[in-house]
Amino acid sequence: MEIEICANSYQSALNAQIAGADRIELCSELAVGGVTPSYGLLKQVLSKLSIPVYVLIRPRSGDFCYSDDDFEIIKQDINLCKKLHCDGIVSGVLHQDMTIDIERTKELVDLTDPLPFSFHRAFDSVPNPLQAVQQLGEIGVERILTSGQQSNAIDGLPLLRKLQDNFSGIIIPASGINPKNIKQFADGTFKEIHFSASIQKKRIETNFIPLNSPRHFDETQQTYADQTIIKQMISLIHE
Repeated sequence: MEIEICANSYQSALNAQIAGADRIELCSELAVGGVTPSYGLLKQVLSKLSIPVYVLIRPRSGDFCYSDDDFEIIKQDINLCKKLHCDGIVSGVLHQDMTIDIERTKELVDLTDPLPFSFHRAFDSVPNPLQAVQQLGEIGVERILTSGQQSNAIDGLPLLRKLQDNFSGIIIPASGINPKNIKQFADGTFKEIHFSASIQKKRIETNFIPLNSPRHFDETQQTYADQTIIKQMISLIHE
């Protein structure tokens, strides 16, 4: 079974290689499920690591229903990753009803070619997963990251096995996989597995004002700058 580590920093990526991982999925901001990593992080990881690097392309947190501008950003990031010689792309698009946007996802698969394309955990929101694996296989998706539509993959094992039986490519169990449960995935059903192996280490002992905001973690909401508020505040400054 091949091991893919979800790496959210250069140190995580380096640790994954040293520890014997077969591949990494590079992203940023695990707290929101991962977003596209920066150019600097991409360059550093791709220049220093020798194991394959797949890159998560997700332009923002929240849902996976993208505007035309969001979609253009995704395509530009895929082109950048190809120029930097990454080894694969992890992305995907949903409709508002949570079904897979086949037309747009196929466009991303075709743009990624000849690199392999993995469909990310947006898959865990689709209403008909068995139909979805068939659709994704037909448009050339090679891998699907999924927890079996549960909060962790161990609870999704029955569906994960069904998905692999019905998918022409590779189902990669992901979410909540740790040393206590990983052996339950090693029954021969799955060729690959995905986890972050994350720990937290306190780095700052002095008082530190937190910058995170819990309201940004609601995946049903999209945060953006509001024109009316901006105009109002500019007006107030100039009164």
